[in-house]
Amino acid sequence: MRTPGRPRTTALAAAALLLAGCAGGDPDEDIGPPDPATATVGATPDGGAGEGTPAAGGTPAATPAGTPAAAPAPAAAPPADAEVRVEAVVAEGLDAPWGLAPLPGGDVLVSQRDEGDVVRVSPDGSVRAVGAVPGVEHGGEGGLLGIALSPGFARDRLLYAYHTAEDGNRVVRMTYDGRGLGEPEVVLDGIAAGSTHNGGRIVFAPDGTLLVGTGDAGDRSSSQDPSSLNGKVLRVTPDGAPAPGNPDPSSPVLTSGHRNVQGIAVDGRGGLWAAEFGQDTWDELNRLRPGGDHGWPEVEGRAGEDGYVDPVVQWRPEDASPSGIAVAGGAVYVAGLRGERLWQVPLQGGEPRAWLEGELGRLRTVEPTADGRGLWLLTSDTDGRGDVDDGDDRLLRLSLV
Repeated sequence: MRTPGRPRTTALAAAALLLAGCAGGDPDEDIGPPDPATATVGATPDGGAGEGTPAAGGTPAATPAGTPAAAPAPAAAPPADAEVRVEAVVAEGLDAPWGLAPLPGGDVLVSQRDEGDVVRVSPDGSVRAVGAVPGVEHGGEGGLLGIALSPGFARDRLLYAYHTAEDGNRVVRMTYDGRGLGEPEVVLDGIAAGSTHNGGRIVFAPDGTLLVGTGDAGDRSSSQDPSSLNGKVLRVTPDGAPAPGNPDPSSPVLTSGHRNVQGIAVDGRGGLWAAEFGQDTWDELNRLRPGGDHGWPEVEGRAGEDGYVDPVVQWRPEDASPSGIAVAGGAVYVAGLRGERLWQVPLQGGEPRAWLEGELGRLRTVEPTADGRGLWLLTSDTDGRGDVDDGDDRLLRLSLV
């Protein structure tokens, strides 16, 4: 289903549904932000742009209406201060990998941004082609970006993908039968594209809705424009319609005021997290509040002003430039591109800790392993403008002990 024009006036009944969904207390209220004294990381602003720089927005937030809390993490889940170790370099020679979707049985699908194709990587390191996604247009930071399996993948065999097309960014879905990709169907379009700031991460929430992170595509005003899908986190049904319980039931927009969201994750209690690039001073990790304005372009980093949602953690761009994020056990893990490190941010507050600093180069994507005790990690030899250094990107498996 293709969406949006300008959102219509919110119906009273839907507004009541949203309020009812948020009433009775935030299920995450016992998970506060890190101590403000430790939640600003880094030192000197450097004035970069594109993927090598920071973002605006985020504070402790309510779960979107209609999103049930997920089951508590198992007792064996890694603690918030788990030690991160490289367990194995699973595959090498990947070409600008961007999205990662673990398959049942242990293999993973990886999207390659510039080539516009998907490959399948097995635990033994073998890499085989799955197929190209028709209509992908690569340029700068655009191309084939995030991918995600349908929650009903065992039944419907659907793979979702966010990609740049000739007329903008879009979300499509196609079957993957284990041999190749079917013809893509457009689920959501109308997202402007640019040489930078295309967002691109897609994640299914526990209630089966699809979360989509977009960027401002170089048009700063779009982030505050309710009729634009750019500079937003979107929440839609698997068919692309605005999800029930959204702040405006006629709109897919969940939150606004973002510069470039490339990381989205859901914690064990249904809380939503997003990472984004700022401009000159601060990168951010945000807790999403339905209907929240994360500030861009009016503010970058913490504003401390009514009407804006402040970030839980902010970093200088040289220390982060966050792309993919994941929740495992008691922490959010944030993959840093320019920062070339993996940040570990305790869910219940405390000082963020950096791992693998300078050891693996630029880090693009991080996802939990199936058992929840480890992480998949993709490196990115491409720079902030899409240029490839040596084309030898890797998929690694990390342990959390």
